[in-house]
Amino acid sequence: MKKLARFIQRLILLINFLFVVLFIFTAYSPMLNPATNPILSCAGLAFPIFLLINLSFFLFWLFIKAKFTLLPLLGFIFCIAPIKNYLPIHFKTKLPPEQHLKILSYNVMGFDRLSKKDGENPILNYLKESQADIICIQEYNASANKKHLTQEDILEALKEYPFYKINKVGAGKSGNQVACFSKFPIISEKTIENQTNYNGSIKYEVAIEQDTITVINNHLESNKLTKADKEVYEGMIREPEAKRVKQGLSHLVRKLAEASTIRSQQVDTLAKEIENIKHYPLIFCGDFNDSPISHTLYTFRKSLTDTFVQSGHGLGISYNQNKFFFRIDHILVSKELKSYQCTVDQSIENSDHYPIWCYIAKKN
Repeated sequence: MKKLARFIQRLILLINFLFVVLFIFTAYSPMLNPATNPILSCAGLAFPIFLLINLSFFLFWLFIKAKFTLLPLLGFIFCIAPIKNYLPIHFKTKLPPEQHLKILSYNVMGFDRLSKKDGENPILNYLKESQADIICIQEYNASANKKHLTQEDILEALKEYPFYKINKVGAGKSGNQVACFSKFPIISEKTIENQTNYNGSIKYEVAIEQDTITVINNHLESNKLTKADKEVYEGMIREPEAKRVKQGLSHLVRKLAEASTIRSQQVDTLAKEIENIKHYPLIFCGDFNDSPISHTLYTFRKSLTDTFVQSGHGLGISYNQNKFFFRIDHILVSKELKSYQCTVDQSIENSDHYPIWCYIAKKN
């Protein structure tokens, strides 16, 4: 019996070792460029699963044989930076200095498809009451029909933002738009050329007193998942039988890899744009359609600070439908800025995204 127990113990230890290797691989898979490694570069999406598995092994060995906790502990040590990117924890909330800006980014899903209830639109009311200084919107839309939300409704509600730009993005006929509403003058705008039918990025220069700052509002390539694809995913979660999961994963990974490859080209274009920015500081935000453990964020964090990692807390899940629980909306800033109280606000559920906001100020 002792020999059998030792054999089982060593087998579990071997399995634990394999999962630690996979854990480390998913943590550092963002270093792989989707253009050359489209499938493997998507491994970061599985990072939270292997994080939980590693934690389970740690707890298992803690009660069975404490010295073997060293193996999952080494996994945590090797992955400490990705863990902080995925799950930042800040116990103390620092107040911003007196001179600061509040930045808000929100994919509004066409203002919940331009719906009105008793003449009101909750998303528009949220923006109106946000007290943000600069608002960046993705999937902006307005109707000509007064039964729905009109451009006049939006401008009236956001009259505290006298400076605004509304821009069509994408080469297709989708009519997708992004917008920037600002309490400060927007002195220039530029479309950042990217090969995409639906998504895009706009660069704004904003005059704030004697300074000029740059704001880039992004809506990067979506993951092209249809309603049927999302039903496949929900089916895998609801009934995780081996055959269903294998078929579903193969289908979804293929589609995610395709979108990731397109997005990597957009990321390269944006990285070059960031290098050539004339007016710093830079605020770089929007719906990136990519998780914190991704090639997209890995690339941008080389030159910019991720505000949620710096001053946020917890998972910060910003996409809220179809059980795709990821933080895909982000705000990054140039190194001379510091963020405070970065928050994914889950108090409003009228879009398929939650808004993300933070205070920013110049470093002392």
